Amino acid sequence: MKDIIKLLQDDREYYDGVGKNYLSNSNIGDLLKNPKNFNKKQKDNKNFLVGRYFHQLILEPEKAQEVPHIDLATRRGKAYDSFLEEHGLAIGLLTKEKLMMESLVDEILNVDDFRDLIREDGVQYEVPMIKEIHGEMWKGKADIVGSEHLLDLKTSSSIEKFRWSVRDYNYDSQAYIYQELFGKPLVFLVIDKTSRMMGMYPVSEESLERGEQKVIKAIEQYRKFYGDNPSEDINQFYFYEEV
Repeated sequence: MKDIIKLLQDDREYYDGVGKNYLSNSNIGDLLKNPKNFNKKQKDNKNFLVGRYFHQLILEPEKAQEVPHIDLATRRGKAYDSFLEEHGLAIGLLTKEKLMMESLVDEILNVDDFRDLIREDGVQYEVPMIKEIHGEMWKGKADIVGSEHLLDLKTSSSIEKFRWSVRDYNYDSQAYIYQELFGKPLVFLVIDKTSRMMGMYPVSEESLERGEQKVIKAIEQYRKFYGDNPSEDINQFYFYEEV
């Protein structure tokens, strides 16, 4: 187990290598809403790219320093295409996005309570873990493992709606899975990309219970179509619901 966890510290192994042998919270949405998409590799996009850079600035600043960027208004034109080709990229970070994420990080670290949690003595960043949950093996990689809590960093387009985002984007199942993996409760640290308002969100028992039910339902779908002895052909899948 220790050898596998060590391998999972490498993002390439976590996402495309040995990590593919484990279920993760990123599978929940597909298994519940479109099981045909299970484990299909997603193309990198602007939101992934910018969110990744935001996390790297706080958790892996040495990686953030290596991220190339280009000072353009849009991702179009010969200059952008040449930039991608030069750096071997599928999508590139714009300078204005880089500066925006850096300013958000400055805002977060300027709040004493946030900074104290993020920079607490002994905290660990980007920590992978595996464990059997409800009979299947799951993986997760915590942003921050503190002395009493796990911390997950998120940006939001509307912090007022974050409590609904917890349900809509399966942050509830993430909180449940991570608490099972690490034995510590998860707290979300969130900043609004527009208003710069911040929020600290511990996860309620109600959300954890809802998250567990999502995990149980996702496992049912996984076993039905992809497990060791699948009972149904995924190519025959369709929704049946009276409306």
